[in-house]
Parts: sequence; structure tokens; C-alpha cells
Amino acid sequence: MFERYTEKARRVIFFARYEASQFGLPNIETEHLLLGLLREDKALTNRFLRSHASVEAIRNQIVAHTSIREKISTSVDLPLSNESKRVLAYAAEEAERLGHKHIGTEHLLLGLLREEKCFAAELLKDRGVKLVKIREELASVAHVVEARGSAEPAASPAELSRDLTQAAIDDELGPVIGREQELDAVIEVLGNRRCANPVLVGERGAGKTAIVEALAQRIAAGGAPAYLDDARVMVFDVLAARSASRTQKFGEYLNATLKTIAGAASAILYVGELRSLLALAAELDLSGATGILRSSPLDGRVRCIATATLADYEECVRRAPWIESSFRAVHVRPLSEQLTLKVLEARKAAYERFHEVSYSDESLACVAESAERYLSGRVLPGNALQLMDAAGVRVKLLRGAVPEEIAEVQKRLRIITTRLEGAIQNHEFEKARFYSDEERKHRENLGALHEKYASAMQHSGIVSREDVDATMARWAEYPFQP
Repeated sequence: MFERYTEKARRVIFFARYEASQFGLPNIETEHLLLGLLREDKALTNRFLRSHASVEAIRNQIVAHTSIREKISTSVDLPLSNESKRVLAYAAEEAERLGHKHIGTEHLLLGLLREEKCFAAELLKDRGVKLVKIREELASVAHVVEARGSAEPAASPAELSRDLTQAAIDDELGPVIGREQELDAVIEVLGNRRCANPVLVGERGAGKTAIVEALAQRIAAGGAPAYLDDARVMVFDVLAARSASRTQKFGEYLNATLKTIAGAASAILYVGELRSLLALAAELDLSGATGILRSSPLDGRVRCIATATLADYEECVRRAPWIESSFRAVHVRPLSEQLTLKVLEARKAAYERFHEVSYSDESLACVAESAERYLSGRVLPGNALQLMDAAGVRVKLLRGAVPEEIAEVQKRLRIITTRLEGAIQNHEFEKARFYSDEERKHRENLGALHEKYASAMQHSGIVSREDVDATMARWAEYPFQP
């Protein structure tokens, strides 16, 4: 029955079955399909629901609407309700209508909306999700299916792009400090009728990418103006796929993929360094890539964000004069030492988790001061973050060997985590619950062991001012370009 379904669509059905079993219901209802969709394809559902809050509200409404009974074992093969069967039939029809060979999560969403009187459709329509609008948007985007069994498999748009707005919704992006003026300028440019493409111009390390992340965070938080309400900031890094560009055919594919991502009316493409994009476009004959950038001020369909140093921007304008009429420069200034210190404080927790160390307040102040005074080649806050990272590595190395008892628990924890992921992948939910409990117990045990052996460790695990100074001294002895 599910031969034409993509892997994601099949997982939606499995998760729907799991949801029904947890509610203790004998059939898989449309609301369970919706919950499966919310769980499996966050990028799709958040694209149309706009916010994480809407997703949580839907789950809460379904729980309130359901008479919960005793859980049913996940080994029981629950049947689809009549409404759910019609949803799947509609999904197949929508795939045919769009000319798609496979049935994916987007077709399941359309199927739910077509079953107009079902509870899932009511929940979606209450949040402004309309069948006609989604159908039109999906029809405007080329459907790229991963080539199977070919000598050179094609990458899908999802593999060549990242949805930064979704990452912001999922709280995966770090805080951005001191960039309110630049962010406001970017939002203003994106609202223009013509020349709606910002190019962030600043030196290496000034924080140009952080401003793009700040834009995604503002959109995700609902703080952007109305004309950016539905926007999705998509990172498309063609250089990351350069190793695969062995043939001209791949160049043509990149053209098609870029157009696919740009085809969504809500997409804002972050294309990275303008100079690199133009160079790769010339090398692979990506006329479609530059054509998208060039034509956008004329028809207003596509908005792009690029970055460049001042020298690179001026060189690009000399080589391709159309850039000045397609892009508007937003200058990104280096941060001051004081603002850089605030950036370090905001990013401190992420670096501590990664290195398993602690940074003292003195060490952060020393990082900001030393980066400003002694490091060249990059500007604040970039060089300060690099120094902070290196000081964390130094302390991590000084901590020495992990006690055998801790190492053994860490080893078991890695095995349990692998098995937990495998159980989830194979939809073995009873096993997954068992391994989840085991993982929690081992993490608690690991915390206790860390306390037990804290005094026996060779180093306190705290990054001090002396560690920062020692890192700077090592860099001075051995030429290093941050």
C-alpha cells in the first residue's frame, strides 16, 4: 500500500499509529496523522503554521479533544479510520495532480485539508492554512526526488539548503548582540519594491552571518514586519557542494535546485559570499544562479542576501555592474571591545558545553582585550571568539585522562544512545522508551561520578586569564593566523 510513499511519509504513518496507541484508541484518526506530520516534517509544518507556538497549541487541542484510555501496545497493528483512508486517497490524487511520482508529506498535508470536515482540517484552517494557497505554492516549486540507483545520485534541495527560520524556531541559533541597526537596515532593504537584496559588506569576523541569523530569529519570534510574516530564510551554499560538481550536468542541477528553493514565494535566499558565487557561476556556467539575483529587482519574486568584504564588493561591481542595481549595500561595522565582551558572555554556555569547561569572568574580559590589541587579520567579534575557543581547547587538554570509571560509563552511554536512535528509526517505541530511561539513569550516574572525581582531576576545568595569556603566548611563538 505504501510503495509510492517517501520515507518521511511512511514515518508519518508510523508516528500516527504510535500517537493513536498512546491515546488508547482503536483507530488511526486524522488528528493522529496530523501529529505524525508535525513530528516528522517540522520544516513543512512550520513553513505553513509559522510558529512553534501553533504546533504546541495543536497538540494541546487534540489532547483536550480526546477521551484518553489505557495505552495500547505499539505491537498492535491499528487500522486507519474511514476519514484517514480518504486522506491517503486524496494525498495520492494530489501527487498525481502535481505530476509527482512519489507521495510525500506535502501531499499528506493536502489530503488532510481536502477531508474538510475532519478534526485535523479544522485545526489547520483555524490557523489560516488553506488548501488552495498550499496547492499553488507546491505547484510553483519543482519537485526534486532523490535519484535512486544512478551512478551519480542527485542531491535534494533540502540537502543543499538549510532553513534558518526553522533553526531559530527550534532554538538552535546563538544569541546575536549589538546588531540592531544593521538588522533594521536589512529588513528595510527586503521591503523595497526594487533592489530588495541586501549585501552585507564588512571585514572577515565582523559578524555578517550573525546578522542573517538575527533576521531568522526575529521572523521566528513574530517581531518582523507584516511583509516578512511568512518569510523563510534559506541558506544555500553552492560551495559546500563543490566537491560533487565533477560534471556540467551537476552545474545544470544546481541551477534547477536554486530555482526550486527560490520558487517558494516566502523564501529569502542567503547565498553567502558574493565573490565566490560569481566565481563558481562562471566556472560551472550557473547562468540561472546569477540570473535569479539579477532579475529579482525587476519582478520582485526573489529576495537574496549576500556577504562581501569592501574590497570584494568593489571588485564584484567592476566585474558585474548589474550588482549595483540588484543589491543594496548594508555596511557591517566591527564591534567594540565592550560589545564583544557581551557577545562572549552570551556565547559562553555553548562553548562550555562543547569543551566541558567553565570560563571565568576574568578570562572573558582578557579574551576581548587581547583580541582587540594583539590579533590581526580579522576584526571583533570574530577573532575574540576564535581566541575563546582556543583557550577552551587548552584547558580541555590539561585536564588529562578521564578516570576509568567515568570512561566506562561514557562508553555505555554511547552504546545506549546509539540503540535509542536505532529503536526510534525502526519505530520500536517500547524499546525506545526503555533506552530513554537507561540513558537518563546513566547521565545521572555520570554527573555523580564527575563530582566524585572532581578533586582528582589534573586541572580544575576552569578557563582563567592565565590560560588566555598562555594561548596568546603560544600563538606568538608559532605564527598563527586566526
